[in-house]
Amino acid sequence: MKTGIDLISFYTPNYFLDLKVLAEHRGVDKDKFYLGIGQEKMAIPPPDEDIVTMAASAAEPILEKIDRSSVELMILATESGIDQSKAAALFAHSLLELPRRCRAVELKEACYAATAGLQLAASWVKDHPDKKALVIGTDIARYDLRSPGEPTQGAGAVAMLVTTEPRVLALDAEYGLYAEDVMDFWRPNYRDNALVDGKYSMLVYISALLESWKQYAERSGRRFEDHARFCYHLPFTKMAEKAHSRLMKDVGLTPTPALMDALLGDSLRYNRITGNTYTASVYEGLSSLLDHCTDDLGSKRIGLFSYGSGCMGEFYSGVVQPEYRQHLFTERHSRLIAGRTELTYQQYEDIFQLGFPTDGGEHTFAQYRTGPFRLAGVSQHKRIYEAL
Repeated sequence: MKTGIDLISFYTPNYFLDLKVLAEHRGVDKDKFYLGIGQEKMAIPPPDEDIVTMAASAAEPILEKIDRSSVELMILATESGIDQSKAAALFAHSLLELPRRCRAVELKEACYAATAGLQLAASWVKDHPDKKALVIGTDIARYDLRSPGEPTQGAGAVAMLVTTEPRVLALDAEYGLYAEDVMDFWRPNYRDNALVDGKYSMLVYISALLESWKQYAERSGRRFEDHARFCYHLPFTKMAEKAHSRLMKDVGLTPTPALMDALLGDSLRYNRITGNTYTASVYEGLSSLLDHCTDDLGSKRIGLFSYGSGCMGEFYSGVVQPEYRQHLFTERHSRLIAGRTELTYQQYEDIFQLGFPTDGGEHTFAQYRTGPFRLAGVSQHKRIYEAL
């Protein structure tokens, strides 16, 4: 019995900052960002948008196509948690009007958690083939102003409907894992912004890739050449290129620019103009690949590497289904990207400095451009959401 991704939908906020503007205000050449890390724009969520509204906005197009009562499992993965106890999944569950008879939970392991959710959901639907699971990765990547991580900031969400006999990507049974307790990236409870040891994190990322690939290859018996395309966790696009180049060398292949672009290029397009989306990023890459690849990927195998700092890595794969293009949201994604509003540097910094109220008072938030859902305010320490 096949299990995997039946539908996949991507969402990013309606505002962005061009990194050439950030470069001007940081006194550096824009190519440090455009070429050095491979990023051109970063998505900026307005004050009335958070991980819940982005999650619901990503999932709504999927739910419009199915019977919502068939969803009995909802997994929301994030490292941008909004409550120390209550799962963000339950806020999104309410906005999406999912059935009461539904298991709704939040998962955390840095950027890896959506992959844990996907694998758990795939196992669950195998035991409940008449039911569906909804897995969402949703995050806002924030670093201190003028820090090395600042130009990699971003925001977005990807929702995936997981079923038996999926119409987009059937997951293979084999996988490779790598877990190690390291401090390459973390965010203590007392901080709004993450801390990162960038060079160390890149080393750990590549180590996790090579070790998880080794186990995956041993278990599956597959070679590098058995995969038509690859998708990676994307803290920034150059990281994926460096990792893939290292993997190719490790298996005895030469990573020429043309081959690298053919295997990776289409998967990087969304991330380059949204910035890091943490738990969503590898699936943002998958969505980008499926939306942009002009070759027919039907019946072709895709290799995926998911990484979460701290650290957890997994290499796995799936086979694109023959009629996958009929079940994508390509045009919707294109309209979303094309309709975004560019911010000035001052607008970016004003939003960054605004922060979320922590005084316990009553707050009503001004309305900006969001998806179909927004965070309207805070009352009695409770977040108030509304559908538009």
